[in-house]
Amino acid sequence: MLVKFHPLCSTNVNALAPTSTSTSTSTSILPENKNFVHILHNPNSTKHDIEHQHAPPNSLNLEQDSGILKKRVNRSVILQHDKVHTRCLTKWISYGGHIPSILRALSTIQDLDEALMPWEEALTCKEISIILKEQVSWERALQIFEWFEKNGYELNVIHYNILFRVLGEAQKWCLVESLWDEMNARSIQPVTSTYGTLIHVYGKGGQRKDEVLVWLKRMQSQGMEPDEVTMGIVVQLHKRNGEFQKAHNLFRKWYSTVEPRRLRRSNDTSKVGHNMLSYTSVCLSSRTYNTLIDMYGKAGQLRAAFELFAKMIRQGISLTTVTFNTMIHLYGNHGCLEKVSLLLQKMVELRCLPDARTYNILISVYIKHNNINLAVRYFAMMKETCLEPDLVSYRTLLHAYSTRKMVREAEVHVQEMDEKGLEIDEFAQSAVFRMYIELHMLEKSWLWFRRFHLAGSITSDCYSAIIDAYGQQGYTLEAEKVFKCCKERKKLGILVFNVMIKAYGIGKLYDKACQLFDNMEAYGVVSNKCSYSSLIHILATADKPHIAKAYLKRMQEAGLVTDCIPYSAVISSFVKLGQLEQAEGLFKEMIGYDVQPDVIIYGVLINAFADAGSVKEAVCYVDEMQRAGFPRNPAINNSLMKLYTKVGYLEEAQETYKLLQSSEQAPCIFSSNCMLDLYTERLMVEQAVEIFESLKQKGVANEFSYAMMLCMYKKIGRLDEAIHIAKQMRNLGLLTDLLSYNNVIGLYCIGRKLQEATDTFKEMIKSGIQPDDFTFSALGQCLLKYGVSKQDIGRLEVMAKKDEPHALQEWMLMLSSVLGVDGELQARVEYGELELKIKLITPVASQYNAEIACVLPTVVIKTGPDRLAWINTDELESNMDYSQTGKLCYLLTYVVLS
Repeated sequence: MLVKFHPLCSTNVNALAPTSTSTSTSTSILPENKNFVHILHNPNSTKHDIEHQHAPPNSLNLEQDSGILKKRVNRSVILQHDKVHTRCLTKWISYGGHIPSILRALSTIQDLDEALMPWEEALTCKEISIILKEQVSWERALQIFEWFEKNGYELNVIHYNILFRVLGEAQKWCLVESLWDEMNARSIQPVTSTYGTLIHVYGKGGQRKDEVLVWLKRMQSQGMEPDEVTMGIVVQLHKRNGEFQKAHNLFRKWYSTVEPRRLRRSNDTSKVGHNMLSYTSVCLSSRTYNTLIDMYGKAGQLRAAFELFAKMIRQGISLTTVTFNTMIHLYGNHGCLEKVSLLLQKMVELRCLPDARTYNILISVYIKHNNINLAVRYFAMMKETCLEPDLVSYRTLLHAYSTRKMVREAEVHVQEMDEKGLEIDEFAQSAVFRMYIELHMLEKSWLWFRRFHLAGSITSDCYSAIIDAYGQQGYTLEAEKVFKCCKERKKLGILVFNVMIKAYGIGKLYDKACQLFDNMEAYGVVSNKCSYSSLIHILATADKPHIAKAYLKRMQEAGLVTDCIPYSAVISSFVKLGQLEQAEGLFKEMIGYDVQPDVIIYGVLINAFADAGSVKEAVCYVDEMQRAGFPRNPAINNSLMKLYTKVGYLEEAQETYKLLQSSEQAPCIFSSNCMLDLYTERLMVEQAVEIFESLKQKGVANEFSYAMMLCMYKKIGRLDEAIHIAKQMRNLGLLTDLLSYNNVIGLYCIGRKLQEATDTFKEMIKSGIQPDDFTFSALGQCLLKYGVSKQDIGRLEVMAKKDEPHALQEWMLMLSSVLGVDGELQARVEYGELELKIKLITPVASQYNAEIACVLPTVVIKTGPDRLAWINTDELESNMDYSQTGKLCYLLTYVVLS
């Protein structure tokens, strides 16, 4: 059947897909009845009878009972459960001679004397090898091997090799070693294939790296060099252990010793009809190349991997599906998706059909690069090409759906897995569960949990993940319920306790966290380093350093303190509360336990004393830190800049600032502002301007930088420069706090710029920043210069101090009255139900009154309880036909709805 294989890239190509046809065999050793029973001969049977009984006729009387086979041994019935697979029987036939009958006898007759009696005098070494190799059970192979030894057969190294393989694959290491000793005792010398077999089975048997290397050394000590396959196994083992450099060095050393021999052989022109091969022209097997490419890829040596692949192509080495899978995985993981498409096209050209792993890699690659749609299409293609998706396929896609919060797709996928009877592992369980939790679908999350909890298929680690998911979202009650379920299943472990403690910490249930920690031993669980560290961090963050200190002491007594991190957390908590004496005491206690501080804990203490303005203590810790071998880093220097600025130490600050300038990292804005503060306070204009201009060029000058320059210019009477700075601050949106607004308003008031001061005051109010006494004092001084009486200003200041309801509005009215033309209409509005009345303070022509009364209801913006409405002049003018130039501004005081 022809099926299209679509790489799903820029170019669509066609290829032959694998078909499901199978080749049938016309010859069969056994009758059609698969449950045939071989009736054993009785003790008096002749050899001729036995041979005929090994090939039973169809008319043989078979004993069966409910599908359980029976055989008779010495007139007794023994149940025969094992059935011989048809493929095995087909293979046996291919050996020819006596082998099919011998293997059939061994598979049906337990007694070896009886099974092998017809051929015991005629067995050759090759037949013994085949018999040992074809045994499915290691016990049966060992039993047959020992029978041959007991009956005087001369077993050679090949027979031992076969048994080494059988026992090694069964991971019976004691028997392997015993067999090795026996072989040496019999003076049977191992050959290269012996060591290769041992290296192979040890390498595949649970990553027993040390034993593999022992066998490799034994082999080399005998003057034997491993062949390519054996070397590939050793490289594979190092690769699995992440020892890529060792694997590379070992293979290179082997290659350098093997190649000269190959080259010498190739130089014999009587045997080879061409010149000596170059180093790069000698070909390794496809399997070895695959191993090396995978190794270099996982080691991050992409260039080496790509060069090996190119070399394979140049030398015409057969590119297998494994090769393409390795390269697709390598290119895909590094984002080379175009090359992935080219590899898929190459597979089609070479008729190298993709297997399930190919599709799984493609699904994984495109999920990694966030192309879930393409991953889903490959999953569908996998089914179309008669390749059944496996557990890896389903689990990869389910995890992708879950992490992307694709609820509907995930639920449909789960339903399909359930229909196929595929197990949902703990990773997929956790992923789906987190999806529901993070979407706050609590009911579904609980149903999903109960499905696996009631089935008893949740592991302790999975319970931990579920508790953690609830805890991180603040669902402490649900986390507790899961904890209780875990306790019912008797699957409480240290990780379960740790995540529950963490959940209590997130939920700010500190007492429960401590109580659970204290009760751990009652459940047979011993607190570990993570348990203590988590609880101490929770308590320290919650400003409970005294409680945290008690658990830190218990942690120290338990011998679980290996670094200063828990001490750092508690010391930082004491510092945050301003309890420097306690912080210092704990630091000295830490030193007494011989726990060495790091640069972070020194930084915490130095910064704490810098905040307190304690120069002596801060400098003392700086010196101690440097004696401990830690250089002054930018964070420490920033703390010192803060300290020297606070206490006014100019020279020390200049030295520290120079250190920051000479370091790899330029001084940060904080340190530069500290230096700028010192210069502006001392009116050192030239130095201050230099730093300020540097900050502006870098684009990092902030509100504090501008404010300091403004204050300096104001102090020295250079009001034009100060006002220029103020305008820049307003244009750049750098007025965000009370101090900056006061500085700008105060500057405008000194310069008799009431309009700018009023505008800034309005911006301040609209931004939600409440003015203070300094603000009103500055405005009052300015109003006084404009002729407002001290009594009126005093009345306004008293209203502001008493925080009377309309104090701000009264200030606004006063400022607007003085200015005359303001650019806005302000009105105090009281809401009623009847008619609109207007009282005008500013004298205007009476003919405009009626027009204003008609328009006003459409432009008044109603506000909250303070009943204040701001009316935009532009909006008013758009509704009234004024021919006058400029803005006509009215001050509306009482608009009463009565």
